[in-house]
Formats: sequence, structure tokens, C-alpha cells
Amino acid sequence: MVAGVAAAREAATVPDPLPVLWLCGPAGVGKSTAAWELFAGMPGAGHVDIDQIGMCFPEIPADPGRTVLEARILGRVVANFRAAGASCLIVSGYIDSHRGIHTEHLPHAALTVLRLRCDQPELRRRLEFRANPAEDREAALREAIVLDRTGLPYPCLDTTARTPAEVLDIVRDRWGRHTGRPAGPWPDPVSAPGEILWICGPAAVGKSTVGWEVAQLSRQAGHTTGFVDLQQIGFLHSGPDHHRLQAANLVAVWINFHGYGAQRLVVVGAVDQPSQVRRYTEALAPAKVTLCRLHASPERLGDRIRRRGRGEGPPIAGDVLRGQPERVLKKAHAAAVTEAEALEGAGLGDMRVDTDDHSAAELARLIGWPPVSLSS
Repeated sequence: MVAGVAAAREAATVPDPLPVLWLCGPAGVGKSTAAWELFAGMPGAGHVDIDQIGMCFPEIPADPGRTVLEARILGRVVANFRAAGASCLIVSGYIDSHRGIHTEHLPHAALTVLRLRCDQPELRRRLEFRANPAEDREAALREAIVLDRTGLPYPCLDTTARTPAEVLDIVRDRWGRHTGRPAGPWPDPVSAPGEILWICGPAAVGKSTVGWEVAQLSRQAGHTTGFVDLQQIGFLHSGPDHHRLQAANLVAVWINFHGYGAQRLVVVGAVDQPSQVRRYTEALAPAKVTLCRLHASPERLGDRIRRRGRGEGPPIAGDVLRGQPERVLKKAHAAAVTEAEALEGAGLGDMRVDTDDHSAAELARLIGWPPVSLSS
């Protein structure tokens, strides 16, 4: 298996680098599905979708596609997973279709790259079947052509005539097994100032949708603004303290977004104890963190959980509701109601927003930036 030559040289200077598998290619070739299933069946592994650590807009002319930004963030994220005791890290996502992976920013990674591809007619069929309104199908088809022509030095797996299960078997056979490793040491702490709005609340209350709308409004007002889903930057099977890993990865995202020009960041994710909030705010200092808690009635939570179960909304890694039967959704609804009641009792958050009678766009305008004090 061929690894990035520059990354291999860099990794040789770092004691015990973390094995990292990067599945790359355009949308629709099957990289995200293969990466998630590989992670799900590999105890001790970590997982990151590169899209989830690079959402800082607008992009700057010096870094079209934000691939350098993402490589810088991934470099620190790899070090954090290594410190948390991950046996390996599985990465999925696009790369610079002309230059490839910016391995100079990944000194803690023993990198293996596998490019997935698909013939144009089949790729178009898959993209149309996905019917993702946020996906630029023509751009994905153009990127596939460029990747086929540029001759980047990565082994390639053709998924055109293969099922997802067949692709997974091939990737698993090539990647092999990776044993556990001791945790630590953690990288030196870093910090950056700025304004961070953290939107929390029970499952299915609409955190991601509302948070994305808030970030959009901030960008439209002319502010370079970042967005991150906390769950998406902390996937690790083992490790007793996932909040430490998530906090470290959140800091890695923020300091690089700040270096990119951002003064604002929207974070979405669950938190249920003041001690957890303190851990994140202390890690992010001197940035100012405002915690906004969304609330919904049991009826609204039930409706939103059923919609998630039907597959409405964008597909994201780790969605435990999508495609689930009614009995599972009922249990999820009961758990979400209990969670909402506990958060109400604890009074968690600097502000509380009732979501029942508002659209996501209306809620974003209500919250505003800087966030205004609300109670309802």
C-alpha cells in the first residue's frame, strides 16, 4: 500500500505516529459510507470527515477549497486522537484535486491514502439518487474527471460496479488491523480570542439546523464565520473521557479558523452539566462562549424525531435516528423528552429559546449576533 511520501518522512521524525487512512474522491464514490462502516467495525479507531472540520466561510483566494485550512486542523486533530489512545484514525473527504494532500501539516500521521473513483454515468446516477439539494452534482462530476487525469500518486479503487459491502471488504482487507496504544501525551494547549455561540439542547430539537442558519446570517453580514458540529469531531470507540478529546479538537478547529480570519464560531452539540460547560470554556479561553439552549415540547420533539427517522435532512455520520423502525424512534422520543426536562430543571445555558412555533430562520434571527438575552 502506498502512503504519502512526504507524510512518511515527517512521521519518521515523530515518535509513534498514528496510523491514518484517508479515503478520498469526489461526492458519490462511496468514501463516506466505507469510512464510517470501517470505523464502526474497528474497536479503538477514531473517525473524522474532513468536511466537518473546514466549515469556515468565505474561503480566501490563497486557499481555494480550504484544503490547506483542513490539513492544518487535521494535523492537530491527529495529535489529539493519538493522545486519547486511538489505535488509528479513518478520514474521509475530498482533497486538492491538483496537489493532493498537504502532508506537510500532518507530522503525527503515518498516512495511507486510497482514492475511490467511479465512471461518469454511474456517478451521475448515484448523485441524482441521493437528491441532496446542498450538493453540486456538476462540480462533483468535474472533480472526478480532474482526479482521473491528474495522476496523483495514490492507489485507486474503482467502485463503479461494486456494492458498498464489496467496497468495504476491499478497504478493510487493504487497511488491516491496528492494535490499541497507550494514551497521551496531549499537545501543548493553544488559544485564540473571539466570539463563540454554542447551541445546545435535547436530541432532535434542531441544534444543527438553527446553528447553521445563525452562521449564515453572520456571514451574510460580512463576518468570516465558522461552524462545527461537536459530535462530528469526537468519534472514538475507546477512551473514558470523550469530552477531553472533543474539547481539544474544538480548540484545534477554532485556532485555525481564527488564523483564517474568523472572529465568530457557531458550535452545535449536546452538553448537560455545568462542569462539562466549564471544561470547554476553559479550553477555549480567552474566546467568549455564550451557551444558547433550545427547548421544544414533547409533541414537537416527537414530530422531529419521526422526520429524522424518515430520512429528512442532510445525512450525517453517526445519525442514530435515520431509517430506524418505530419502536426505536419511540425510545428516542422518550429519551429526548427526559433530556429536555432535565435541562429545564438544571436551567443550563446563558439563554433559553423555545422552538415550537418558529422556523429555523426565525429562530436564527431571534438569537441574533451578538446573541441577545431571551426567555420564553
